[in-house]
Amino acid sequence: MAFLEKQSPGRVLLDDTVALTALIEASQNLQSHTVSGVSLPLPPKKLLGNMDREFIAERQRGLQVYLDFITQHHILATCQLVKKFLDTNNYSANYTEIALQQVSMFFRSDPKWEVVEPLKDIGWRIRKKYFLIKNKEQPKERQVLSWVDLGPDKFLSDKDLQSTMKLLPSLTNPYIYPVTFANTSELSALVIRMFKEKGTLRDLICKVKPKEAFMRKYCSPKKIQGLELQQIRTYGRQILEVLRFLHDKGFPYGHLHASNIVIEDNTCKVLDIENSLLGLPSYYRPYITQFRKINTTESIDVYSFGHLLYEMTYGRPPDAVPVDQYPAVTYTSVVSVLQSILSTDACKTGMPTVAQLLQTPLFSDVLLFHSEKLQFKIPTKLRDALKTAKECMEKRLQEEQKTVGIFTPYSQFPEARKAGMGGWMDGCKKGTSD
Repeated sequence: MAFLEKQSPGRVLLDDTVALTALIEASQNLQSHTVSGVSLPLPPKKLLGNMDREFIAERQRGLQVYLDFITQHHILATCQLVKKFLDTNNYSANYTEIALQQVSMFFRSDPKWEVVEPLKDIGWRIRKKYFLIKNKEQPKERQVLSWVDLGPDKFLSDKDLQSTMKLLPSLTNPYIYPVTFANTSELSALVIRMFKEKGTLRDLICKVKPKEAFMRKYCSPKKIQGLELQQIRTYGRQILEVLRFLHDKGFPYGHLHASNIVIEDNTCKVLDIENSLLGLPSYYRPYITQFRKINTTESIDVYSFGHLLYEMTYGRPPDAVPVDQYPAVTYTSVVSVLQSILSTDACKTGMPTVAQLLQTPLFSDVLLFHSEKLQFKIPTKLRDALKTAKECMEKRLQEEQKTVGIFTPYSQFPEARKAGMGGWMDGCKKGTSD
């Protein structure tokens, strides 16, 4: 069933994780206000002499720092407001409205579904929208529908993509959150899962409500709390088992992070395993492009696991990567694993394998109890197609790694705080930048 319109010829698939930059080249006096190449209503910082050439130059430098901070902040850089400001041509579309139109078309072809409410901006992707829905035959159950544009790493043919997506509801693994329905067209994809009222692992760590907007929840959370050691060991082992399962199947993942995990009866369940099929870039791609040794989907999974392990331990992501100094913690076995993934040496020489991580003292003696049969039968032809697509994804990454500049985490821009970044962060807390 093809529920979406055909893709327009020559359509450009943008990688929204690629940071945009802004360079202030000049300033001018306009209607008694100083404008430095941007349309921002900046309040005066000086009552007398605020039109002096030296003061204007100083404000211009401060504004440049401000812009650099925003465009190199892991979360803010992917915000549609920022993207639209810097690249109006490519980021002015109303993606929520487009998603509603496409979802309505799907509902016309399968009328048993009904939208309960849109879940506005709960994810970080600009081109991915979520809707709380229900099946009219089971009106008390709530499910979540995600709609997303195909991304720049979509290398499967339309036929192979459709066939692989239709296999997802048959996938059985105790540590993968089940898919109710999945479908694609040449343009977009639609996936339905049961809605988890308690939200994701990151919601648990940040102590926020799942339905709130991504930036409001995670840009500057007021309360964070890392997990207990036993939780870290259990969840970590479960996640590694998922990665081993997918790697053994030749199925590329590459999208592991705390917002793609839910907890159910003390069991981690991984979300969004379809992302790689749809060509969507990784959440950590701005980091990964720095390190040429992280150049396969398997090494991306391990690197992402390091970020996740850090967040589970300390309650927040690392301020900058590589990480060679760690906050005081009694879990020395955790720190040794983090060093093997996130240290300067690890990032330069390469990631450990999932098998090696499973043999570390942190995870080797963790007992897992599940009776669910592991099942994911991929026909030989599709396995070959997945292998080819995986190689194409890795080649694109490797080519980008040869040319990309060094990504500078926002923590290395202390000047930005002096330039007024606090106001933006306050806006994030209040939800004004959603």
